[in-house]
Amino acid sequence: MTDTISLLPDSQLAEALLPAAIAAGAAILDVRSRTVAVEKKSDSSPVTEADRAAEAVILAALAKVAPGTPVVAEEAVAAGNLPAVGSAFFLVDPLDGTKEFIGGGSDFTVNIALIRDNLPVMGVVHTPATGVMHVGTAADGAWMGRVVDGAVVDRQPIRVRTCGPDTKVDVVASKSHRTPETDDYIGKYPVGDLVSAGSSLKFCLVAEGKADLYPRMGTTMQWDTAAGDAVLRAAGGKVVTLDGAPFPYGPTSEAGAAAFRNPWFIAAGAMDLKT
Repeated sequence: MTDTISLLPDSQLAEALLPAAIAAGAAILDVRSRTVAVEKKSDSSPVTEADRAAEAVILAALAKVAPGTPVVAEEAVAAGNLPAVGSAFFLVDPLDGTKEFIGGGSDFTVNIALIRDNLPVMGVVHTPATGVMHVGTAADGAWMGRVVDGAVVDRQPIRVRTCGPDTKVDVVASKSHRTPETDDYIGKYPVGDLVSAGSSLKFCLVAEGKADLYPRMGTTMQWDTAAGDAVLRAAGGKVVTLDGAPFPYGPTSEAGAAAFRNPWFIAAGAMDLKT
């Protein structure tokens, strides 16, 4: 298996993928302008023409930018196309927050991430409804900007904020997947604001310093989290398992798509986490 992307610096790779993320977002909004037919996948999660159209755009771009590099993409996996991966591969969620998209909300995102040696080292998160772009690379940090006329403008670096032991913690949690275990964990902290948000935007809110903590005690897949995780880590944040271990990427010993199921996790800015 050829690791072709090792020849391209991650920041340049992110730049090369911005047009694909923008085009995928445009495809999603085009579908939204018409009647959206909703289907159910084998796991009962919803899927639409927008998911598939956006993924096709991204896969075509990756084939040109990093030919031969494995891509684990949500809709392809659902169709039974799961490649073998090596030390470097892409994770793609073409439309994270499909429920938000179907329901007329704005909290849905296009997500492209590069995994290298089990770590998310590059992430692109585009929010088509608002035109916001978040990008992070392990080597060069994180930034955000706005998409105007097909280009990203008003770029500015982003960084997590520091939350001291006596400071109230601003928490962001899932809009549609809150669990009792998540609420129990949040209850360990003196909470300031508790904001609900959809999709990978929760990672980005912590990366921007608009929130301090995002706990997720519920089922997610690696393509759901990788791009936002990369942005957060590049902004100085962290993502760990419930026991404080590094949050891993790459296939487990499970068969099929289950090999890319995440453990429960905690995403945070610059703060001490409670056990």
